[in-house]
Formats: sequence, structure tokens, C-alpha cells
Amino acid sequence: MRVHVKQWSARNSNDIFGVNFHRFTEIESHANHLEIAEELGISIGEVRTLKKKLDRA
Repeated sequence: MRVHVKQWSARNSNDIFGVNFHRFTEIESHANHLEIAEELGISIGEVRTLKKKLDRA
């Protein structure tokens, strides 16, 4: 299976899921879970987890 550059960097980053939260908040207002996952190189489950964490904060 091919690993894209975004996916590789997300796995090797020290951030939670390797995601820039500012970019995540920009995208979440106008994109669905699948589009966010593709844009950031993470799974749909990780998108749901990030949304829950942001709602709690």
C-alpha cells in the first residue's frame, strides 16, 4: 500500500495525529469528515476524535 507524504509526516510528527489544529478548524467549518481526512492525511476515526477533543477544550 502506498503511503502519501502527508500520511508519512503525520505518523512521524510529535503533534496529536500530526495535525495543524489551525488548519483543522478552518477546514471543519466547510468540509465533511472524509474531505478533512483526505486533506490532512488521517483516518476518519481520527477526525472524529479531534472534533470531540476540540469540543471539550
